[in-house]
Amino acid sequence: MVAQVITSTISGIDSYKILVEVDFVQSIPSVVIVGLPDTAISEAKERVRSAIKNSGYHFPNQKVVVNLAPADLKKVGTNYDLPIAMGILARDGIIDEELIKNTAFLGELSLDGSLRAVNGVLPIVSGLKELEIKQVVVPKENAKEAALVPNIKVLSAETLRDVVCHFGVNREEKKELEVCEVDIEDYLNEYTTTKYEFDFKDIKGQIKAKKALEIAAAGGHNILMMGPPGSGKTLLSKSFASILPPLEIEEAIELTKIYSVSGMLSPDSPLINKRPFRSVHHTASSIGIIGGGSNPKPGEITLAHRGVLFLDEIVEFPRNVLEVMRQPLEDGEVVISRANTRVKFPADFILLGAMNPCPCGYLGDSKKQCTCNDFQIQRYRSRLSGPLLDRIDIQIEVPRLSAEELLNTNIKTESSAQIRERVIKARKIQVERYKEYPIFTNSQLNAELIKIFCKLDEKSENLLRNAISKFNLSGRSYDRILKLSRTIADLENSENIESSHIAQALQYRNFIESSV
Repeated sequence: MVAQVITSTISGIDSYKILVEVDFVQSIPSVVIVGLPDTAISEAKERVRSAIKNSGYHFPNQKVVVNLAPADLKKVGTNYDLPIAMGILARDGIIDEELIKNTAFLGELSLDGSLRAVNGVLPIVSGLKELEIKQVVVPKENAKEAALVPNIKVLSAETLRDVVCHFGVNREEKKELEVCEVDIEDYLNEYTTTKYEFDFKDIKGQIKAKKALEIAAAGGHNILMMGPPGSGKTLLSKSFASILPPLEIEEAIELTKIYSVSGMLSPDSPLINKRPFRSVHHTASSIGIIGGGSNPKPGEITLAHRGVLFLDEIVEFPRNVLEVMRQPLEDGEVVISRANTRVKFPADFILLGAMNPCPCGYLGDSKKQCTCNDFQIQRYRSRLSGPLLDRIDIQIEVPRLSAEELLNTNIKTESSAQIRERVIKARKIQVERYKEYPIFTNSQLNAELIKIFCKLDEKSENLLRNAISKFNLSGRSYDRILKLSRTIADLENSENIESSHIAQALQYRNFIESSV
């Protein structure tokens, strides 16, 4: 009789149920694994053989055939070790098959029979719960992560022998596995005690830039800063993380799934409880930014999901690297297609860019003379294409600080905590407004929702009509100005968008385009 054990595999951050079927054949002793396994799974036969023997059990002296069904779906990873071992032991009569009928197994086996952590446990367990699987057995290091999924029983195991003692037919060796439970709120509350290295209170001057960053954080808008070297662009960008609002529970779970698949979760902190801030060097490749590989993995734009992707000296990035972000900036997701697979990753992030106005850095500077000619300036800025700039809601100048601003230490500036309070308040307004829709921020509004939530009075319409004619605004720019105006209104606790909000939004658009 064929033994069957439930497990799962991942494609992107989605999981699929896999049935591990095991049978013994009277032939030369060997282990054969079929069903499109990758190299890691094919090598599992040696790990499983040693783990079973070193756990005190007999390995069959026959040909062992393992089928991973459905057979046409490619399987990757090491989480099949434990279910394969359980299938062999169940076929050998050591495991009670009735006890494992509605239980899934995940885990990599060491040669001594101990269980090692695997990647992607959270999305796997979440998918299994949707398939009405009642309980799952995972390595102890993955238990807290798996327990983040409600309404599914999570059993924590340290060794193969622990699992056998729980599900085995030998009642004398019966030993219950530990049930793991966690409270998501506890991990989210840790955000309030987070300390940041950079704070807005330490930044002198740049009032306009600070306000622009506050608006960007409140509505999830893309922002680009341009100014001479030493004006504070990088410091402002690094301080941006300190004013980002806490994650909603749904956002935290979604982000944790991404980091779980990437193998970037800590066993002690299984939930990502603050928004990511990814700073990328300009030598990064397009695959590193967008994601991919033979077995597609998340790139930087996905790791920055619900957070920030910071590109310092953005024009130093190769143009092809910047252009691959155009579609994700518009859709909030990226689809990676290969010959035999198609994977979708979420990529709803704030693009934060910083650049100099010209190659020497001093175009328009009040103190230093620019040494660049028109051709050099044009070539330098052309690395940022019009379509990419059109997707950046806020474009501001960060000028050189005056001697008075640098030397005056008596001026009190707002701290990041004070700014973050306003950002959180604005975000709460948006969450409440869009509770019936699958979005969290104004930047996610589509054309249909803009008509509902960004209505204008006559004065505002006239102002925007004149701006469209004067600045030749595209349809995309029009939508983004409305979304930006909606955020400015939320920060002022205004129910309606007024002409002053439109005027302020227009000040943040097309500065860099018009100065090229």
